Amino acid sequence: MNIRTVSIVGLGALGTMYAKYFLDKLSKDQVRIIANQNRIQKYKRQGIYCNGEPCDFNYVLPESQQEPADLLIFSVKFNQLQQAIEDARKQVGKNTIIISVLNGISSEEIIGKTFGMEKMLYCVAQGMDAVKLENELNYENMGMLCFGEKDNNVMPEKVTSVAKFFDTIDFPYEIPKDMKHKMWGKFMMNTGVNQTVAVFSTNYGGVQAEGEPRNVMISAMREVIALSQKAGTNLDEADLTYWLKVLSTLNPLGLPSMAQDMEAHRKTEVGLFAGTVIEIGKEYHIPTPTNQWLYEKVQEMEKKFV
Repeated sequence: MNIRTVSIVGLGALGTMYAKYFLDKLSKDQVRIIANQNRIQKYKRQGIYCNGEPCDFNYVLPESQQEPADLLIFSVKFNQLQQAIEDARKQVGKNTIIISVLNGISSEEIIGKTFGMEKMLYCVAQGMDAVKLENELNYENMGMLCFGEKDNNVMPEKVTSVAKFFDTIDFPYEIPKDMKHKMWGKFMMNTGVNQTVAVFSTNYGGVQAEGEPRNVMISAMREVIALSQKAGTNLDEADLTYWLKVLSTLNPLGLPSMAQDMEAHRKTEVGLFAGTVIEIGKEYHIPTPTNQWLYEKVQEMEKKFV
């Protein structure tokens, strides 16, 4: 299958970054941004900028009739996912391939319940330092997408189709042999980095350097490692070292998504990170005190937004 059209639902940091990249490599009508009328009017009125450049996106209403997209990308916040699924219904056809760049380890199954798991590829976005404040996105490192089936030792056509498409536009990607392990590794990093940076009101630099924030971050990550041993994904200290190296490549002044939500006084995805860790910890009777502390601190900070 040749991928020619890409539809994106969600213009947060990742959605904007990827949409602008695709727009620069493809024709405008090949890249669709799916949004309701109110959002489209807002985007057009305020404009959207990526590293200082205006983005002339092709906006498409959810109810618009057109050929299904070849590749559909979900890039919304977790609490917006159900609405995004509804908005994307007309983008999905028999041969549409779907990837999700949402945080956490559950969005693929949620999307797959509606559109079919046979259309889904598992995906992790890593190594990016994109920060979007209001209508302006800035980043130094685009990172890459890691995608595939749970087991990529034998790659099906949809994996090779996406890889071929990314090759033609020089889009950075990786196809790990064990996607479940990769997803749990990214979940471990997000659980430590996102929450710690938010609670200590710092940035990537605040957890790249030695000190209390970094110690808290690593403690939260080690709790995920302990859970992974029970869940069968078997993270270990080598995975911790790998993800700390990924962290070290990010712009020290950059902010992860939860810290960006805090600055904008938006509800965070703490339930997706510490909330999930605490829930799995109870299931396996493993204590998760650092994530419990982070969960409570984030909730306290969120109450001030009301």
